[in-house]
Amino acid sequence: MLLWINGPFGGGKTQTAHELLRRLPGSAICDPEHIGFGLHRTLPRGLNEDFQDLVAWRQGVYEVLDLALRRHEGPLLVPMTLVEPAYFEEVVGRLRAAHGPERVRHFALLAERETVLKRLTERGLGRGLKWESFAVRRLDHCLERLNGPEFGDHIRTDRLTVPQVADRIAGAAGLRLAPNTYGPLRHRLRRIRVGLSHIRFD
Repeated sequence: MLLWINGPFGGGKTQTAHELLRRLPGSAICDPEHIGFGLHRTLPRGLNEDFQDLVAWRQGVYEVLDLALRRHEGPLLVPMTLVEPAYFEEVVGRLRAAHGPERVRHFALLAERETVLKRLTERGLGRGLKWESFAVRRLDHCLERLNGPEFGDHIRTDRLTVPQVADRIAGAAGLRLAPNTYGPLRHRLRRIRVGLSHIRFD
């Protein structure tokens, strides 16, 4: 089974994916962003625009996830913002057509604009000032698009912790998570560690 975890930049996708990874035996994270980073590194600097606009990214993501679905026995966790309906259909729609909607689940993590802005502020320099500015500029567009019915299932996260969001996703997908044995401090330290592991310097 593939769980695509969508949401605005700063919406908690990566933290939720890592929480599911921690509590879901046999699961693996497949991050389509890395395919985009590879394309950016291959292209001259002046051509490094939004990699989602590249057919190569969308086709590459489909092929990689299709392969993973066919060969990996455990759940696949895909944290990725994808809000253009045509691109969504080109990737998620094709995967559903190939493997069935019951094996390709999609969840959009939504929150009020103020909540997401607060999370971005708390994250601070985790991804760099340039990236944070990009995330803020795209926020309203992401929230508007993701509220559409084609991007269901919707999960409102304003008053949910990351473990609670993971519980909601697993429950909706019919998956059983290991018990959450972490206390608040350990969860906070883990969130910091996950955030630090995603810092990029290029």
